[in-house]
Amino acid sequence: MGKMWAGRFSKELDGTADDFNSSISFDRRMFRQDIRGSIAHATMLGSKGIISAADSAAITAELGAILEELESGRLEIDQSCEDIHMFVEQVLTERLGEVGKRLHTARSRNDQVATDLRLWVRDECQKVQQGIKEVLEAIVYQAERNTGSIMPGYTHLQRAQPVTFGHYLMAYAMMLIRDAGRLDDACKRMNVCPLGSCALAGTTFDLDRSMTASALGFDSFCLNSLDGVSDRDFCVEITSALATLMMHLSRMSEEIILWASWEFKFIELDDSYTTGSSIMPQKKNPDMAELIRGKTGRVYGDLIALLTALKGLPLAYNKDMQEDKEAIFDAFDTAEMCLSVLAPMVRTMRSCPDNMKAAAQKGFINATDLADYLVKQGMPFRAAYKVVGQMVGECIANHKVLEDLSLDEFKQHSELFEADVYEAISLETCVNKRISEGGPTEPSVKKQIAYVTEFLK
Repeated sequence: MGKMWAGRFSKELDGTADDFNSSISFDRRMFRQDIRGSIAHATMLGSKGIISAADSAAITAELGAILEELESGRLEIDQSCEDIHMFVEQVLTERLGEVGKRLHTARSRNDQVATDLRLWVRDECQKVQQGIKEVLEAIVYQAERNTGSIMPGYTHLQRAQPVTFGHYLMAYAMMLIRDAGRLDDACKRMNVCPLGSCALAGTTFDLDRSMTASALGFDSFCLNSLDGVSDRDFCVEITSALATLMMHLSRMSEEIILWASWEFKFIELDDSYTTGSSIMPQKKNPDMAELIRGKTGRVYGDLIALLTALKGLPLAYNKDMQEDKEAIFDAFDTAEMCLSVLAPMVRTMRSCPDNMKAAAQKGFINATDLADYLVKQGMPFRAAYKVVGQMVGECIANHKVLEDLSLDEFKQHSELFEADVYEAISLETCVNKRISEGGPTEPSVKKQIAYVTEFLK
């Protein structure tokens, strides 16, 4: 069948150029959104008397049948069509003849595509939010079981101060809650309907744009028709939110990779989420976590591709904007896949509290608490800091830790030390005395878990 826009042209499009121009290989996934948009448009045309009520009813009924046939597989998408929008209209016209040709009254592919894409992105945001929810549930599951599992906290990947595994995990929960919020905010800004903008300048027909916007679940319609067809800010903003989400998933995956190594052995991953080596029989590789870390770069690339495609475009629509779809499709596909793997991987991993505590007992992570002890005895903090630093240096030289020192050795550095110093620098005390809000104490971590649990509701 010839192109629906072919009236102006005396020659057919070159075959290679046709393939280059076509987008049906990837925009076919928007068939549900395209049909939903067309049903809303046809209903509004009938309501306003722009087409007859009978034609409107016939069009909406046949579009419903096409949707059902596509979903069941009885109707296959014709790959020779230029895009999914032309395919649906072509099938409709083949079945309804002149009536089918009335669907595109007071509509352009420009506002049609913009509407379809917003609908698709909105639907996919819900899937990502569900994926985030499942990862959060897995984190809470592990955190509840590890509120008392002492481990080293790190700065510069050097042992710094004692925390608990539950406390550590809840840091990632807070990141994911912000990710969910960013997606929510972006979706709210996106939720306006371009239908009625037409090609760029609206139409001479008296449309009811509020009707179509409401039917499709939009909060309102685009107030400027030029902006309605040329705006892809929502693609950039949501892909940016997905890139930030992937950055957080990558950071968590990096920690999982480290924790699962023999050098740390803070966790053991379930066999279902690891692989072996083709030559080394002892290996248990954290490939899923590594792939999440690696796939993060794809989403970063998708964001840069979108920004670059849009950066020099004059108003209103330009064919460059066809490039928005593959980028945002890939960003969603990648994020959704990574979330779907991470959630069960976290839930099924086994923590190793004994190894965590053994690591915490090394590295002088109670040094700050020793300095705080002296401060509470009246010594200025900077003086206490220097005293403890000298003690740590001597311990390292003599292959000792602070707990190994005798009380006499403590007093050689300061007469302020008393027998209660050993209790003050025990790891349990170091954790339990950190009573500031948001800290690693068991009540604090339980409060954080309750906050996330409430968020999940």
